[in-house]
Amino acid sequence: MLVAQTNALLDLAKSREPADRERLLMNVVSLCELAGPGGDAEAVKAKALIDEVFMTLVIDAEREVRRRLAERIAGVDWAPRALVHVLTLDDIEIARPVIASSPLLDDGDLIRLLVEATLEHQVEVARRPGIGPAVALAILDKNEPSLLAALADNVSAVLPDDGIARLVEASRLMPALRAPLTRHPQLTTDLACTLYAWVGEALREALAGRFRLDPQALNLAVDDAVHDATVEPFGRPVTLERAEERAATERRLVHKLNAAGQLKPGYLLRALREHKLSLFEAGLAQLAGLNGDHLHAALNCDRPEILALACHAAGIDRSVFPTVLARVRELNRGLPSGGGEGDARASAVFQHVAAEEAVLAFNRMIQVIAPI
Repeated sequence: MLVAQTNALLDLAKSREPADRERLLMNVVSLCELAGPGGDAEAVKAKALIDEVFMTLVIDAEREVRRRLAERIAGVDWAPRALVHVLTLDDIEIARPVIASSPLLDDGDLIRLLVEATLEHQVEVARRPGIGPAVALAILDKNEPSLLAALADNVSAVLPDDGIARLVEASRLMPALRAPLTRHPQLTTDLACTLYAWVGEALREALAGRFRLDPQALNLAVDDAVHDATVEPFGRPVTLERAEERAATERRLVHKLNAAGQLKPGYLLRALREHKLSLFEAGLAQLAGLNGDHLHAALNCDRPEILALACHAAGIDRSVFPTVLARVRELNRGLPSGGGEGDARASAVFQHVAAEEAVLAFNRMIQVIAPI
């Protein structure tokens, strides 16, 4: 019986009469439901014929019929995969519900759309509920403002570990990201402080209220940061006097943030991302309660485990330390060196030394390379 019905529908699919197309559209879904998930011979034949009906319809059907079909099958798991893939590349009004809802699209399909489809289609991928970290990473790597804005607004997306930080960093040059990030559930206090520096007054109030930030202290910190960014025009040689002025400005900024309770490990990571090694150094010394000269010596030796102790004392997580070490080396002529053995010793610090004992261990080890 199923085969007979599908043969009749196949005849309808070959007709170009609008009424036949309408009847076909209304009956295909019913036939699929009738066929169900069964595995008998007749059901298998019916499924093959249904797939043929669908593909014939998509290839030959008018735009309005394709749109209605896309809406009907967007959320079902019995549609032919080939049909779903064809519809995702159709006009955006047809593709939108399929991209948004089809359970037959996996990460590979979505990433392929980010490469092959139009920007409108890519935006729908970024808006798709519940996209995983692999898809979110592909969106972040494209660095396209409209895609990042859609991703920032997609609170159900599962971001990679550094995803929210990358969105906050991108918002400095992409204002459209700022409002959704202010409301984003994954925004942390550290990143809120970063975002605070380049949003408008209304969003600053929202951030201050949500995270209980001290607006006065943060505004002072922002003023110092702006001054620091304008002290040296790009490409101008930095004299010793100006370097000392900048270091003093960074110390004031770190002190104000610490006094306001806003100096956190995330701020140190931001400093490294912005290639501000001296600001990272000042902030790490303040946060860990270490002598600045001793920390400077730790950054310029061949024992990365000493830097690991400082980071451990400041509350930087073990999983983040390899990134910190790599960024410091990039900015500091490969120091602290130590090779693979040194990296292994540094990693072991987080396992074998309690955080509350890290400062004592740091001071003990630093005496070997920088005695008082």
